[in-house]
Amino acid sequence: MSRSVRTRPEGSGRGLSEAYDTALLDLDGVVYAGGKAIAHAVDSLTTAHAGGMRLAYVTNNALRTPDAVAEHLTELGIPTGAADVITSAQAVARLIAEQVPSGARVLVIGGDGLRVALRERGLEPVESAEDDPAAVVQGFGGPELPWGRFAEACYAISRGVPWYASNTDLTIPGARGIAPGNGAAVEVVRIATGADPQVAGKPLPPMHRETILRTGAQRPLVVGDRLDTDIEGAFNGEVDSLLVLTGVTDGAQLLAAPPRHRPTYVDADLRGLLTGQPGVTGEGDGSGGFRCGGWKATAGEERLELEGDGAALDGLRALCAAAWTVGREAGCELDSGKALARLGL
Repeated sequence: MSRSVRTRPEGSGRGLSEAYDTALLDLDGVVYAGGKAIAHAVDSLTTAHAGGMRLAYVTNNALRTPDAVAEHLTELGIPTGAADVITSAQAVARLIAEQVPSGARVLVIGGDGLRVALRERGLEPVESAEDDPAAVVQGFGGPELPWGRFAEACYAISRGVPWYASNTDLTIPGARGIAPGNGAAVEVVRIATGADPQVAGKPLPPMHRETILRTGAQRPLVVGDRLDTDIEGAFNGEVDSLLVLTGVTDGAQLLAAPPRHRPTYVDADLRGLLTGQPGVTGEGDGSGGFRCGGWKATAGEERLELEGDGAALDGLRALCAAAWTVGREAGCELDSGKALARLGL
């Protein structure tokens, strides 16, 4: 993928699992939510893997170890080894190891995933600011993370200890809805200290580098549910991406996406890996709008217009082209509410 501005979702005459050698899959909101498999995820991934596509799971969630994640996926019906799981804990541990002496102590604000990743890099996890840490690392610790852990981070950072964060996702999808993520916890420490952490996770380069080093992917496809992490990470890494609508991103957010947040492909769920992707036609010159399937989308002065019928996703793809092309040129965000309501999105 080039870094040129994307103005419409692309089409593919082949199934994506045939066109790409490795799927770099986000977990929360893509494969599972609240620990339970998302509809069609297990069957779709099983079929894609049987057809020759490698599956690698790339998560900003630093709470669990790769072994624990692999065990969970296997229990869901997706046989997985720890080597197929890449976490932001691993990415941030490598980043820290490149900047502090070997064997240095690191104050951990988070879960076992961070501790295991630090030991893998020859660093010593510690629990207190009084343990003379060379760095502070913060990752998602789950809802039971004690408030006092944030205080330990603040004590050390206020003394000048470098601060690192596995990721800054503000939210995380769960079985009951959207909950605060590590980014919300990072903001607590940022407000208290006035400092800024070095961040490793998606969408930043350390996470992409960790992923490529561990998978050796030649033709990767990033698969995610978040525009600001998964899709932007693919943009930064100059690789293609598939957005699935099973997590935090809805139709309105997709239509309003700036260039760095625009996916190569859009589909409802992981079944999109197994199929070709319909293309969008039209030039947006005011005469015919943009067409996909049985839908035609045009951009009026204030809103996006949609006519026709057919698969809702085809309508959404056509609307993306109208919004990303005409709306961008007009320098405004067009009202998409009526058009999306017609699609049931």
